[in-house]
Amino acid sequence: MKDKTENKWNLSTLIKRGGVYHDVPGNTPKESIAGMIGLLPPDPGLDPQKLLAEILERETFMSTGIGRGIALPHPRNPMPGENGRPLVALAFPREPLDWNTPDGSKVHTFFLIVSVSVKQHLDTLSKINFLCKQEKFYSLIKARSSKEDIIAAIREAETAWEA
Repeated sequence: MKDKTENKWNLSTLIKRGGVYHDVPGNTPKESIAGMIGLLPPDPGLDPQKLLAEILERETFMSTGIGRGIALPHPRNPMPGENGRPLVALAFPREPLDWNTPDGSKVHTFFLIVSVSVKQHLDTLSKINFLCKQEKFYSLIKARSSKEDIIAAIREAETAWEA
């Protein structure tokens, strides 16, 4: 039997909630993350200043750049709490960014992740990491495809995962 909360945590729903943003301004990860947070839909349970501070604190421990031009910035701890609304925002920076990735690549795509529990956070990270290793999905983000095309590809993968 499936977990009743699973649907609200599926990646396509999280990205629909967070959005897909092209040409996010900023010359550094910090500037781009701040710019991305400023574009997020308003959420009374989420303080943008606190979110930025938490993400930047996380970056001081270890870069969230994972390689192949991708980064996964996120706070160390779940936010805004168990009753909050998780989201994933997909951002395409205006210019590729130095993000201290393991392979030295400049980041052309980042997924800003806001989770409400450790379980949901790990599940989201796992799904994004898996998708970004699939050439079909990687080609979509590398080409800065539309929100509709990206969500359709994620839904296709989610359907396969459920089979």
